[in-house]
Amino acid sequence: MRRHDREVSDFRELADILRRADTIRLGLQAEPYPYVVPLSFGFEASIDKLSGNNISLYFHGAREGFKHDLLARNPQVCVEADIFHRYAAVPGSVTAEYESFIGFGRAARVSGKEAIHGMDLLLAHCGFEGFTYDRAALDVTWIYKIELDSFTGKHNLRRGLD
Repeated sequence: MRRHDREVSDFRELADILRRADTIRLGLQAEPYPYVVPLSFGFEASIDKLSGNNISLYFHGAREGFKHDLLARNPQVCVEADIFHRYAAVPGSVTAEYESFIGFGRAARVSGKEAIHGMDLLLAHCGFEGFTYDRAALDVTWIYKIELDSFTGKHNLRRGLD
């Protein structure tokens, strides 16, 4: 990271950025160009003394489409989330105030209890925790879990300088 002064390295802060972000952008490998798609998501973050800090994200979609074709070919993904606060004037310049999260990992389709868990996390993150949905929806929907291998964050919060 070029601007180490803006790096977010505290795990709880990174998880909080995800908690407050409403959309992730999923980066997939396609030809001749990369493919990026915005998605609703759910996630869980855990601190484990043995395995370290872990973040898993869940998303869903219809059982066909370009995203699914690309994931079947290559499950390695990049995930980005951000929170834009505002543009702010600073001496001699204008800057953006933001918080962002980037992670790298592998996406895998899940089923059964894991799919229900993923859908429950997604609904909770979207503001519908405990929502009773028709489980038959899972028959026409695929749920994916992304286990992140690495992640980082960045922020520029310069409030009060304008």
